[in-house]
Amino acid sequence: MTKHWEFHPSVRTGNQRTLGERAADHMRMGMGTWTFLLTFLVAMAFWIISSGLGIDPQPYFRLNLALSMLAGLQGSVLLIAAKRADKISAELQEYHLKISQEMAEMMEDHRNILEELRK
Repeated sequence: MTKHWEFHPSVRTGNQRTLGERAADHMRMGMGTWTFLLTFLVAMAFWIISSGLGIDPQPYFRLNLALSMLAGLQGSVLLIAAKRADKISAELQEYHLKISQEMAEMMEDHRNILEELRK
């Protein structure tokens, strides 16, 4: 899946990113998808069906434990992904500010040249 910032000159991509940044990008792009949601729903349906067949002697205890652990981990993953998104936004903002300042300087130089030519 292509990210909208993947080829932006101010955002580090590929090998320029740390291992943690690559993992955060992967999690951020994976957990917010229909594939993740459908996989989770299929796994829960399998668990419910298997508990009805008597495979798991304490199905709701283990299900509650698994869902609690998932919720705890997912909160941390979402925070990591949000921090990465903030970092990307900051890099983009810094780039746009730099370009805006350069454009303002160029416009000022252009005005000065025009004034000199009019004299």
